[in-house]
Amino acid sequence: MATEGISLDYEALDSWTLEESIGAIIDSNRRAVDAVARVAPELAKAAEGIRDRLAKGGRLIYLGAGTSGRLAMQDAAELPPTFGFERTVNLLAGGSDASRQAKEDAEDDEEEAITGIREAGVTEQDAVIGIAASGNTPYTIAGIREARNRGAFTVALANNADAPLLKVADVGVVLATGPEVLAGSTRLAAGTAQKIALNALSTSVLASLGGAYKNLMVGMRPKNKKLRERAVSIVSHGAEVEPEEARAALEASHWQMREAIVMLKASVDLAEAQDRLARHQNRVREALKEKL
Repeated sequence: MATEGISLDYEALDSWTLEESIGAIIDSNRRAVDAVARVAPELAKAAEGIRDRLAKGGRLIYLGAGTSGRLAMQDAAELPPTFGFERTVNLLAGGSDASRQAKEDAEDDEEEAITGIREAGVTEQDAVIGIAASGNTPYTIAGIREARNRGAFTVALANNADAPLLKVADVGVVLATGPEVLAGSTRLAAGTAQKIALNALSTSVLASLGGAYKNLMVGMRPKNKKLRERAVSIVSHGAEVEPEEARAALEASHWQMREAIVMLKASVDLAEAQDRLARHQNRVREALKEKL
C-alpha cells in the first residue's frame, strides 16, 4: 500500500531542523490537494448520488475508523450550524469514546459496523460515505457492504488504488497521496485529502439543496452575537439592502435568513416567504423567481 510506503526523501526527518520538517509536511499537503483535484469527476458523480437521496428526505451517514472516522465526525458536526442540516448519522469504530481517544483495535470489528448500520435503520433513501486511508479497514468495508445491501447509495474514499473498500461501494474515489513524511502516519497528507474531499462533497450537495443563496450561508444558525452580525451581513448582501433593513427583516422572520431575503427581495410578508420556500425546497433563488 502506498500509504504504508517508506520514502527515502524523508529518511533524515529526525535530524532536520524544525523549519525543514515543517516545510516537508507543508509540501506533502500540497500533494494532497493535487490528489483530490485529479478525482474531481468521481467526486461529482458521488455528489450527484448523495444529492438525489437527500433531496428525497434521506440521511447522510458517515462511516469510518481512527483518523478517517474522526474527520468524518467533524464534517458531520459542522452541517447543522453551517446549513441547518440535521439528517446526519456518524458511525465511528469504537463508538463516541473513540472520538477522544484512539481505539485502533475497533477497526477490525466488522460486526460493530453491521450492527450500527442496522440499528440506524439504513434504507434505500439514505447515502453512506465510508472513509479509510488504507481502504482495507474491516469495519468500514463491512459497514459499506451492509449499507449497499440495504439499498443505500454508497461512496468510498480511500488513499490506495485497488483497495477492497473501493470495490464494495457504488462510487469509489482514490485519493492517491502516496507515502507520508512520517511513514504510515495517515493523519498527515492522506487525512488532508480526505478532509478536502468530505468538504467538497457535503458543501456542494447542501449548497445545491438550498443551503446557500449565491455563495451565502443562508442556512446558518445565528445563535450568538457574532453569528447574528454575520446573518445581518448575509441578508444585507443577498437582498441588496442596508444592514438596518436586513436586521429588521431578520427580527421579523425570527432570524431565518432565507425568509428574510425573500421577504425583502420579493416584497412579501413572512407567511408568503415561507410558502414560497416550502414550494421550492428552501431554494431562495427559485423562490424569488415565483411571481405574485
